[in-house]
Amino acid sequence: MTELDKVKINFDSDGLWVLNIALAVVMFGVALGITLSDFKTLFKHPKLVFLGVLSQFVLLPFITFILILLINPKPSIALGMIMVAACPGGNISNFMTHLAKGNTALSVTLTAFATFLAIIMTPLNFQVYGNLYEPTSKILKTVSLNPIEVFKVVAMILGVPLLVGMTIRKYQEQLAIRLSKVLKPLSIIVFIAIVIIALTNNMDVFNEYVTHVLAIGIGHNLIAILLGFSVARVFRLSFRDQKTLAIETGIQNSGLGLLLIFTFFNGLGGMAILAAFWGIWHIVSGLSLAAFWSRK
Repeated sequence: MTELDKVKINFDSDGLWVLNIALAVVMFGVALGITLSDFKTLFKHPKLVFLGVLSQFVLLPFITFILILLINPKPSIALGMIMVAACPGGNISNFMTHLAKGNTALSVTLTAFATFLAIIMTPLNFQVYGNLYEPTSKILKTVSLNPIEVFKVVAMILGVPLLVGMTIRKYQEQLAIRLSKVLKPLSIIVFIAIVIIALTNNMDVFNEYVTHVLAIGIGHNLIAILLGFSVARVFRLSFRDQKTLAIETGIQNSGLGLLLIFTFFNGLGGMAILAAFWGIWHIVSGLSLAAFWSRK
């Protein structure tokens, strides 16, 4: 293990509690805009469901593993890449898809479906690829990582808010719409603020090691976007759906990744820095790409 693999990002228990709440509110805000009819509509187009799952939960973790073998990053950074790739799409992808003039309805329903699926797939992909690569496997052996506990955390942060939000949307539609308009932007702002505060409190560590994740984080994100776009193109989806799948695959829920990193890995240096950088960078890349497509 290198020095970076031993560095810890300091994040107190209060900050971790706020991060938990912020992520739950984000998912609650997403759920307020989802109805059961959205799922019914999606399953009328099984090809879209298949490609969304293929791109996010099968190909992205696999391509990430191949990328790690090729560039051989520091073990904790590699584990951070695996963590980010194992997470579902981020909720801000819905806004970006709308801005890019993509298929917003498809984006929302894929985000919801991926969130439910992530309760199982995120812990599974992380365990499989984390143990498959020897340097990261050594780190995992030093951490008391119980897959059941990971499952519980993911279920509480993603599953419960989604079910509660959808229930409110079903029985109190107008209330859900009003709440959604407030909670979505507010929760995203809070999350970004938490990331910035965490980095500010650890600026010496971040400044020393950010060069290790800069190119990797940008390259990994661009590969994810290109992967989603290419999968949709190969299967001859419309350009609207190509843009949608590109954004859904490239915009990951790095907030969930950070939560798992601080909860189970005590803010392990390379993991936390990579996930935090991704969380900021994918907003920049996603909004830039959406703005470009909005003019096409």
